Amino acid sequence: MLSKKIRNILIFGIITVLFLAVGYWNISPERFLDKPVAQVDESAIDYYAINAHSVQYLPDGGLQYDMTADKVEHLKASEVTLLTNPDLHMYRGSAFPWHVQSKRGEVNPDGTQVELIDSVRVARTDEKNRDLLITTTRMTVFPQKQYAQTDQDVRIDGAGGVTTGKGMKAYLKEGRMNLLSNVRGQYEAR
Repeated sequence: MLSKKIRNILIFGIITVLFLAVGYWNISPERFLDKPVAQVDESAIDYYAINAHSVQYLPDGGLQYDMTADKVEHLKASEVTLLTNPDLHMYRGSAFPWHVQSKRGEVNPDGTQVELIDSVRVARTDEKNRDLLITTTRMTVFPQKQYAQTDQDVRIDGAGGVTTGKGMKAYLKEGRMNLLSNVRGQYEAR
């Protein structure tokens, strides 16, 4: 038989080796459970610009648009771009641009859709020096299609009167607007 002293040394040695093994391989119950998924901060901004200015040209070299904004922020998770006080002149190759303004804006990832939010103003003076002003609280603009729409209340000042309605489809290239419902007009006799 082994002496009592040798037996105790072996037992303590085995226990010590087990503790060292557990510490070395970091064996813990949490390791075998599902790890929590990292939360994505949807509002995390990966880049921004202050006093931004952007100009885009048409394939023929004509001016497509000229835009400024107090602040431009790009959201990392959704790829949406937030605009503060966007001010856009949409030329479409014409000398008579549409002037589009709002308090805030959101541009989708591929730039095909711009959501204008709060105090939206769309103005234009045409070749006959006639002013047109469209105001609403929210509008979606599709710049490449030169089309805009809203489901909100709309006011159109121009052509010697005021027209109001709920909802609008605006075909900017043709200068044509369709008010969708509750249309009212007030015009001055000339």
